[in-house]
Amino acid sequence: MIIDIVPGYAGADANIEEYRPDAEKIISGDPAQWLRTDYITETGNGTFDGGEWRSQPGKYKVSFSGPEYCEILEGESIVTDLEGNAKTVRAGDRFIVPAGFEGTWEVTIPCRKIFICFTL
Repeated sequence: MIIDIVPGYAGADANIEEYRPDAEKIISGDPAQWLRTDYITETGNGTFDGGEWRSQPGKYKVSFSGPEYCEILEGESIVTDLEGNAKTVRAGDRFIVPAGFEGTWEVTIPCRKIFICFTL
């Protein structure tokens, strides 16, 4: 098997998507988002992908069917679970959002992250 080489930042513009969370998920602000998918592959159980995500300030509901590794490159966000447990993440922080997580993601300072996730 040949190793897949993930493209660098240059020339990856074809995989860029600009969007906002669905209106019923937005709690406050206008969290306009930008997503560049550098790698995506279908597996027998779901989709494995990775890339870069950016967001403007705002708070919205999230749910993760599979785990996601995140590394915050810029900005600040507060991730809160349904029980009210909150974690502030900033540039330099690395963490994993577990499969099945539900709660809110609040971008307090425009945020940029690298992610790798498995979606069921």
